[in-house]
Amino acid sequence: MNTKHPQLYFILFIGVSLFFILGISWEWSLVNYAHEDYVFSETLSSVSQENTDVKNSKPEKREVKGIYLTAYSAGSTKKIDSIIDLIETTELNAVVIDIKDYSGFLLYDSQVELVNELGVKQNRIGDVSELIKKLHEHDIYVIARQTVFQDPVLAERRTDLAIKSKAGGIWRDQNGLAWVDPTNRQVWDYNVVIAREAIDLGFDEINFDYVRFPSDGNMSLVVYNTGDKQRYEVMHDFYAFLNTELSNEPAYISLDLFGYVMERHDGMSIGQRLEDSVDEVDYISPMMYPSHYPSGHLGLSNPAAHPGVVIDNGMQKGMPYFTSSTKAEVRPWLQAFNMGAVYSGSLIRAQIDMVEKYSDGGWLLWNAANRYTSAGLKTL
Repeated sequence: MNTKHPQLYFILFIGVSLFFILGISWEWSLVNYAHEDYVFSETLSSVSQENTDVKNSKPEKREVKGIYLTAYSAGSTKKIDSIIDLIETTELNAVVIDIKDYSGFLLYDSQVELVNELGVKQNRIGDVSELIKKLHEHDIYVIARQTVFQDPVLAERRTDLAIKSKAGGIWRDQNGLAWVDPTNRQVWDYNVVIAREAIDLGFDEINFDYVRFPSDGNMSLVVYNTGDKQRYEVMHDFYAFLNTELSNEPAYISLDLFGYVMERHDGMSIGQRLEDSVDEVDYISPMMYPSHYPSGHLGLSNPAAHPGVVIDNGMQKGMPYFTSSTKAEVRPWLQAFNMGAVYSGSLIRAQIDMVEKYSDGGWLLWNAANRYTSAGLKTL
């Protein structure tokens, strides 16, 4: 022992202790920072390990002919059984099920850490793995529909991720719904984590909707963080991010875009262009509902009454962007609801025929109330 400086060891002991304590504190701060930045690697790992029946390859490609279902419909045994009966007696072979809708809530029992921390899930589907297994037993292709940037519940519970208003606070659209910022990488990460979980649960495809900037409400008050980039450049970066993060997953990736993307290539102020998406995902689903085209489109006073003309024009103009060298195929959403005209079987069939005239990528029928019949469909 150093008898000349008995306090030296004490000073050294205090110094080492402080260094050790500060080191732990710094490491803990990094863990917290990573958590706030949505680093979900451990969460994803645990989710994947819990599901022992995980696919390891994408399903065989097929010409998908599908219908949309809400989570409530998907969670109803009676409704699902009737849908299975319809599919087995017609040309239909697929369903699109909401797993995250316009509300932003996760509609199944998600185990994503942040989802549970924020309390942003409402399990309307029930046992989603069993549902998918049941549908697969009937050779039905199962698509998960996931809204992205229209996410009111995330925007309100994490206001730092929300689109802001020049008037202060969160900006809201004409329906009073808040949106998350399309430029925020944390929002991108959050949605990729959810998509990976859905793939682990057995979905064959993830269909991303609301992959755009908002289109209605008081747009003069919106605060965007795009910097020097055009909105369509931001969206291209997001599509490319999905490609990088999900292309090796055992499921296909698709995007819902406005129907007008087949004809317009200016971004339409919402950031959607075909040329920015066709090399990044597997399928593009333009929402080509004839009732959504304005009066005077193609010289038609009521485009909804002339679905064949509307779809023919859109497909003809959009198809040059889908070539043998591009990754994506086109698979449009078609109208199966009454708006602008009564959508009888003949109007539904007119849309399908025009899509199949140009592409074998398939088509999807939309009816928000999930009321479907064999009208307009080929029967087996």
